[in-house]
Amino acid sequence: MARIELDLAHAYKPDPKQDSDYALLPLNMTFEDGGAYALLGPSGCGKTTLLNIMSGLLAPSQGRVLFDGQDVTLASPPERNIAQVFQFPVIYETMTVGENLAFPLRNRGVAKAQISQRVGAIAEILEMSGQLNQRAAGLSADAKQKISLGRGLVRPDVSAVLFDEPLTVIDPHLKWQLRRKIKQIHHDLKLTMIYVTHDQVEALTFADHVVVMTLGRAVQVGSAAELYEKPSHTFVGHFIGSPGMNFLTGEATQNSITIGGVDLPVPAGRSLPAGTLKLGVRPEYVALVAPHTVGALPMTVAKMQDVGTHVMLTASLDSHVLKARLSPDTAQLVPGHTVWLQVMGEHTCFYKNEEIVR
Repeated sequence: MARIELDLAHAYKPDPKQDSDYALLPLNMTFEDGGAYALLGPSGCGKTTLLNIMSGLLAPSQGRVLFDGQDVTLASPPERNIAQVFQFPVIYETMTVGENLAFPLRNRGVAKAQISQRVGAIAEILEMSGQLNQRAAGLSADAKQKISLGRGLVRPDVSAVLFDEPLTVIDPHLKWQLRRKIKQIHHDLKLTMIYVTHDQVEALTFADHVVVMTLGRAVQVGSAAELYEKPSHTFVGHFIGSPGMNFLTGEATQNSITIGGVDLPVPAGRSLPAGTLKLGVRPEYVALVAPHTVGALPMTVAKMQDVGTHVMLTASLDSHVLKARLSPDTAQLVPGHTVWLQVMGEHTCFYKNEEIVR
């Protein structure tokens, strides 16, 4: 396993001059030995570029890559001893499951007895012991992807296992099983694992540390709780959660923020920089309260969605739109009526120039 350090930037075009010229803006990041990480973001944000730089499939146009303190910027994937699992299964369909798993060890001249022992151990982890003699061509997509994973794990000295959206072709009802298996493998083998995905559920359930990316920039690295409770950038608030965080723009003084003509005092012990700010609050932290409650806004009901376990309320105040996750007994609220919604509390965040106010 390896500790991976990155201090780099990358542009596919020569002589980049502005941010939009870069696939990856300058970043300085460390992936600790044995950690479980996810690179999360929309298509085109740079996460696969970053993964390919770590694996050695791509050399950064600026900076360097270190594995355990050694500069490997120009080293090939075999020299880095990387295992990479791609979006589509990469296997030899004319071989059996056992032959596929053994292939990396046979290429390295490992003794037959050692190969048999290692293949058996990995097959047991993958729950494929009963399929070792089965030809790979007839297997389902999730089984083939498990073989791809197993070929990366079969080498006991692998530096890191990199996943590039490995569950894309897997049936939805099987995804959770394979995701659980990958998480279990990390727990049992303590491998350095880095997982690229645009699916927040995959990222937040697999990784101990999630790197949220947008437009070639890593905007926050944190645990699932940190990303959810304290998004450091408005993009993270939008991207994490379903629906994402509400953002309301207002004018702030040190002790309050005015939104839609309503003055909202900030919680005790907090202060704000003067000027235009955004108030951010998750839908589940918005409460229906009595009229004129301090910290609440009068809003017009626009839509009610009863999803059984809760009601999702959409309400507006001038140009401001807010979503609130309320208890099912509020389903009788009528569009067009005015309700007072509490937006100020211990979970409320504030943003200036899209960055959180600490």
